[in-house]
Amino acid sequence: MKVSILQFPGTNCEYDTQHAFESLGAQTEIVWHKSQTIPADTDLLVVAGGFSYGDYLRSGAIAKFSPVMKAVTAYAQNGGKVLGICNGFQVLTEARLLPGALKRNEGLHFISKHHHLKVHSNDNIFLEKLQNNDVVNIPIAHHDGNYYIDDAGLEELKTNNQILLTYCDENGIESNPNGSVASIAGVCNKEKNVFGLMPHPERAMETILGSDDGKAMLEGFMQSC
Repeated sequence: MKVSILQFPGTNCEYDTQHAFESLGAQTEIVWHKSQTIPADTDLLVVAGGFSYGDYLRSGAIAKFSPVMKAVTAYAQNGGKVLGICNGFQVLTEARLLPGALKRNEGLHFISKHHHLKVHSNDNIFLEKLQNNDVVNIPIAHHDGNYYIDDAGLEELKTNNQILLTYCDENGIESNPNGSVASIAGVCNKEKNVFGLMPHPERAMETILGSDDGKAMLEGFMQSC
C-alpha cells in the first residue's frame, strides 16, 4: 500500500503520520504543497495535521489555494481515498471536500490531551475494524476544533451515516471538549472516500505513549488496498 502525505508550510505531523503508516507496513511519500500532481501509485492521500501557513487567516483557509489542492480535489472526485487529520480536516472543509466548518474552541483555549471517542458509524473503510459504540482513547491538540454545521446539514450527515466519531468519556457518555455540534469529532463525505477528524490517531500507535487505539483506525485503510 502506498500512502502519500501532504506537507504545507507549518505542517508538523507529517513525519508522525509517516511513522504510523510505515509501522503498519505501508510505503509512504511526503508530497510538498507546490506539487502539481499526486503520485500515480497513491492508495491513500493524507492531509496531515499542524498549522498550515501558521493559521494566520483561518485554519486551512490559505492551504486550500496551494497548487497541490487542485490535484487533491481531482483525486477525491475520482474516488481516491483521502484522510484529513486535525489541520488536514480543516483544509478539507475549507476546500469543500467535506461538509461543515471548524471554528474556535468554545472555551477559546488550545486543548492538548487524550480524549475518548465513540465510534458512531463503522460503515466505511476507515473504521471498519471497529464496532459501532466502541470507545477509543485518542489525543486531541487543537485551537479551532469546534465543528459546526447547520441543522439541515446535520440531518443530512445523520441520514447518510456520515458522522464517524463523537466525543465521549471512558464510559461512552457524551463529553464535549470544544463545543462541536452534536459532539462530532469526525465526518466523511457522502461517497465515503474522504474522511476528516480532529483527533490524532497517528499519535496513538504505541501503548508507551498512552494508547495504541489509533492502530485499529488506520488499519482499515490497509485492508482496503
